[in-house]
Amino acid sequence: MPIRLYVGNLPKELERQELEDVFADAGDTLSTKIITDRKTGKCRGFGFVTVQTDEQADEIIEKYSGYVLKDSTIKIEKALPRAKGKPGDAPAPEPVASPISNRKKATKARRTPGTPTTTSVGGSEGFQPDPRWAQDLERLKDMLASAQTTGS
Repeated sequence: MPIRLYVGNLPKELERQELEDVFADAGDTLSTKIITDRKTGKCRGFGFVTVQTDEQADEIIEKYSGYVLKDSTIKIEKALPRAKGKPGDAPAPEPVASPISNRKKATKARRTPGTPTTTSVGGSEGFQPDPRWAQDLERLKDMLASAQTTGS
């Protein structure tokens, strides 16, 4: 079963061939991959080396950990398994949300773009005001009613 090794602290200006050249004397049964930034195409500072056996992985870790590549001391260790993307893996635990973030999510869910807000013109038989604003709404209704009676 192939073993993936994490190679960290790689220089930003690094090509895959340069990384392969570093591990050339370790054997032909390995493959290399440099993780690059999507926008710039430059190395993000880490990559992976895949070897065939656990013994070969241990040899590479022992031999190349601390190797200086373009003024950067590289770090090599066995890569952790991927958390997502493999069938049969247990799903990652859901983060615990605070009550505030739940409130924000609920508010966002209620306010979808493009949908008009509910307003009542005339009667208010089927309309229930938001309880947070009920007192203000009643006060505004009273002010409006008194302004109409004094203005007529």
